[in-house]
Amino acid sequence: MALKQSHGSRHAISDRQKAAILLLALGPDISASILKRLSEAEVELLVAEIAHVEKLPQEVTDRVLREFYDLYEAQGYITQGGLGYAADILERALGKSKAREIIERLSASLEIAPFHFLRNSDPNEIFSLIEDEHPQTIALVLTHLRPEQSSVILKQLGTNLRAEVVKRIALMDKTTPDIISEIESILESKVSSLARGQEYSSIGGIDATVKILNQVDRGTEQAILEVLEDENPQLVEEIRRNLFTFEDIINLEDRAVQRILREIDSKKLALALKTANEDLKEKVFANMSQRAGEILREDMEFLGPVRLRDVEQAQQEIVNTVRRLEEEGEIIIARGGEEEIVV
Repeated sequence: MALKQSHGSRHAISDRQKAAILLLALGPDISASILKRLSEAEVELLVAEIAHVEKLPQEVTDRVLREFYDLYEAQGYITQGGLGYAADILERALGKSKAREIIERLSASLEIAPFHFLRNSDPNEIFSLIEDEHPQTIALVLTHLRPEQSSVILKQLGTNLRAEVVKRIALMDKTTPDIISEIESILESKVSSLARGQEYSSIGGIDATVKILNQVDRGTEQAILEVLEDENPQLVEEIRRNLFTFEDIINLEDRAVQRILREIDSKKLALALKTANEDLKEKVFANMSQRAGEILREDMEFLGPVRLRDVEQAQQEIVNTVRRLEEEGEIIIARGGEEEIVV
C-alpha cells in the first residue's frame, strides 16, 4: 500500500515505513552502505517498502528524521552513563513525557552490556581504575571491554599479575549478575540493571583470552604464556591451539592464503616477512602471481634496516586481517583437533 498523507496529517507510520523514509532522506550512497549491513530478508522488506512510498509532505520526513535523531542521541547518552544518565539529559532537553517515551522504546530492544560505560574510555584511564584491584576483578573487567582496550591494559600490568589475569580470563566461565553489579558499584558505575531475567552471564574462557592476546604485540603474548606455562602448562597448550600467529599462515590451505594476500598491501607484507623463515616466504610467493611476486621481492630488497617493533606490528595487522576473514566466513582456520581446512 502506498504511503500517502495529507499535510498536517498525524496518521500512524509503521517502523518499517519510517525506516524506508529515513533511507530516502539519507540519499542513495548512505542508504546503500546501510543496506549492505542488513540481512537479505531485511533488505527485501525495506526495498519493497521504499517502492511503495510516494511523494511525502516535508513534515512527515522531518518528523521521522527528528525521531531518529532523538533515538540516536539517547543511545549515545546510555552508552556514556547508563539509563539514568540518559533519562536525566533527555528530560532536561525534551521534557519528562518525551524522555520517558524514548527511554522505554530503547529499553525494550537494547541490551545494556556490563561495564558499558568503560567501552569508549581511554584504556590508560581504565588501567588507573583497576590496577590495584584483585586479579579476578581485573579479569572480569577485561572480558567486558573491547579486545584492543584489554590488550593495552594487559601490557601495563606487571609480568606475574598479567599472567595471573590471563589465567583467570581463560578459566572464567560464568559470573552472577550480583557479582558484576558489585564490581561496577566499586568502579562507581551507574548501570541500573544487568542481565535481566538471566541467572548467569557467560563471559571469559579460552575465546576471550585468544581475542585479547591476538591484539597484543607478540613479545607481550610470549611473555604471558611463558610465565603462565610454569603454573598451568595444560591451559597454555589449549590457548596456543586456539591462537593464530603470523607463522601459522604456512599451515593454511593455498586458496585461503591467496584470499588473504588480496587484502594486504605489498609493502606491509614485505615488512611482515622481514623476520619470517624461508618456508613461510616460499608459501607466500607460491600463492602470488609472477608479477606480484616480483613487486614483493623488490619491496623487500629496498626495505633496508627496520625496527623489530614495526615488523611485529605489520605481522599483527595481517593476523587481524586473517581473523576478520575467518569471522566473515571467507576462510576457515583449522583449530586444535581439526584435520582439514575447507575454503
